[in-house]
Amino acid sequence: MILRLSEHLDIPVRERNGLLLAAGYAPRFTETALDDPSMAVVREALERLLRGYEPYPALVVDGTYSLVAANRGLALIMEGVPEHLLAPPVNAMRVILHPEGAARRIRNFRQWRGHLLDQMERQIALARSDALRALYEEVAAYPPPEGVDDGLDETEDAEDTAAFALGNFALPLRIEHGGQVLTFLSSISTFNTPMDVTVAELAIETFLPADPATAKYLQSALG
Repeated sequence: MILRLSEHLDIPVRERNGLLLAAGYAPRFTETALDDPSMAVVREALERLLRGYEPYPALVVDGTYSLVAANRGLALIMEGVPEHLLAPPVNAMRVILHPEGAARRIRNFRQWRGHLLDQMERQIALARSDALRALYEEVAAYPPPEGVDDGLDETEDAEDTAAFALGNFALPLRIEHGGQVLTFLSSISTFNTPMDVTVAELAIETFLPADPATAKYLQSALG
């Protein structure tokens, strides 16, 4: 009954274990380290997926946005990020939102920051994770990168409005690389019906070129 109700309410797998324990039952779902030999098939599947998506950027993060794996395309987004943000364990939210990180090159920083913080808030509402809450409070408190204030930027709004008018169906990420603005649409995938907490909390984010110029640039740079 607990498991059926949890599934209906889309309660995270980790929280389902907690509910079972509170009700006097043993946990149903294992939690296996990703480097455990038994997880080899998962690691190999992720590596194949990431390689297959090149030259477009793709990465895998865990439930607190620690970077698990990435392909070569992600280097374009992470270029210029200082070493202190790349020291293991690398956290994708810190890399993107820190004023010394990729934020400096994101042309629609306010919109993208708002999207990421909203995403984290939704996760916190589902998973009562102290670590995720602490991360949210940290990155939400970051000042904007130099040259970007906290006010409404009409240029960014106009550019995003133009992007939607051209057929984009989601908020684009516009980031500068090598003097060119690259435009991406992102998507996030998870494993279907996971039976392990570690696997359940993995998320695969891929960045699709949102215009022909971006696709051509990536093919030239990494193809």
